[in-house]
Amino acid sequence: MAKFLRVGVHHSNVGGYTSKAWTIRRSGSTALLKWGSVEVRGAGRGRRIYWAARPRQKTVRCGSEKRALDYVKRAIARRHGHRYERLLERVRIQRRPAHRRVEPGRVLATVLFVDIVRSTEKAARLGDRRWNDVLSHYYAALRRELRASRGREIITTGDGMLATFDGQPGAARAIRCAAAIRQAVRTLGLEIRAGLHAGECELVGDAVGGIAVHIGARVMAKAGADEVLVSRTVKDLVVGSGIKFKDRGAHRLKGVAEKWRLYGVL
Repeated sequence: MAKFLRVGVHHSNVGGYTSKAWTIRRSGSTALLKWGSVEVRGAGRGRRIYWAARPRQKTVRCGSEKRALDYVKRAIARRHGHRYERLLERVRIQRRPAHRRVEPGRVLATVLFVDIVRSTEKAARLGDRRWNDVLSHYYAALRRELRASRGREIITTGDGMLATFDGQPGAARAIRCAAAIRQAVRTLGLEIRAGLHAGECELVGDAVGGIAVHIGARVMAKAGADEVLVSRTVKDLVVGSGIKFKDRGAHRLKGVAEKWRLYGVL
């Protein structure tokens, strides 16, 4: 069985915040697909994935095992093309446990989004095994720099990460962390793009949400290869830090009403 996940806060998810999962398998000459919204809790090895509602299902009778196999291969390729994360077979997508409603807390934080530039192209060139090795080293580098900068990993996607840094002092640490990650992954032959924004975030357990997270994802979407972009809010928070920027102009961010002035970290 092939399993895939796309986390909603990732900039490539045009549907907004909703995370989505797929399972694809074959039984003889029949292809069986299941998909739907999911809730993702935690990060790293502690990450758990739950169906947010009853998943939709589709049964495709292909007439022969070869046709069914070809159908499944195409379905898997489409998920890769849409930048889904391939989940290990042992990862379970479970029914959501019953729990009491927890009111979200609000906190000022700097959010950092990072992902790999042209990851699909690189994965296709290297093959699954070598690409997974590269990703292991990539995430090790990210987590090493996060620990050094006192950042908090929130969630990982197939080739990216969302992290937060506490309060106003965290803004400078977040920028330096992104710059250090940019430098560290070059040794792996990778280029990243990173985006930072600061504002009030909603905290519910290990999850983080709110408009500040949405804007951070859109800032990253505007970054080019090997570029760290920050919003005007982040730039203003680090006045006097010695960090240098280049004005990248005013941009419309998808899903956000007004234009935002963005700055590249030199």
